[in-house]
Amino acid sequence: PYYVNINQNLYLEAYLHSSDPNLVLFLHTCVASPTPHNSTTATYDIIRNGCVRDSTYATYYSPYGHILRFKFNAFQFIRSNPLVYLQCELMVCRASDYSSRCYQGCVERSKREASS
Repeated sequence: PYYVNINQNLYLEAYLHSSDPNLVLFLHTCVASPTPHNSTTATYDIIRNGCVRDSTYATYYSPYGHILRFKFNAFQFIRSNPLVYLQCELMVCRASDYSSRCYQGCVERSKREASS
């Protein structure tokens, strides 16, 4: 566990260990939960489908595509224990493939029309 105060900046770095220098990382989804299980109830989206959902989220420059740096402010779920579990999904793409998911950025899903 990593202990921080509420509203303290929490800095994270993801590093891809690979001998292939032509790979890049993309932060697809990052979700916080009051339980260690991948629960869909009482979760808070920091990033979803590459779209920023938390106003305190920010990325930081990295000279390497295989290193991803970002931050957000620490928080606590109301009426629950003080622990917050973070689960992030990253994608790995070829640096030269500009049609890959890594280069699409934020992708909002279109809502379907409900039929009668």
